[in-house]
Amino acid sequence: MDCIFCKIIKKEIPSKILYEDDLVLAMLDINPMNNGHTLIIPKKHYTDIMEADDILDYMFKIAKDLTPILMDKLEVKALTYLINYGDSQQVKHLHLHLIPDYLNENKHLKDIDEVYNLLKS
Repeated sequence: MDCIFCKIIKKEIPSKILYEDDLVLAMLDINPMNNGHTLIIPKKHYTDIMEADDILDYMFKIAKDLTPILMDKLEVKALTYLINYGDSQQVKHLHLHLIPDYLNENKHLKDIDEVYNLLKS
């Protein structure tokens, strides 16, 4: 399988991991929409949301755990949860986006290492 997320899970490709356990991995998106744009991916490969089982509940539990951390450290007051399906899904491996919303404050995109260091501190 040539899935980039599976390669990240196997540590064949480096990533900025914010959280990891036996079921999921949360990492910064390398092409973020905003500073702190995070992806939660199941370690088991599901092509999309239609293949998923109980993992969705767990992904949202982890999202709820990460949300206050992201909001506090990034000083945002809003965050969007997003799952793409169909042709809008660029990587065919189920993933949940956590996208900090800076509410039109025109925050410039920072270097991913700078954001990672802020979140891991």
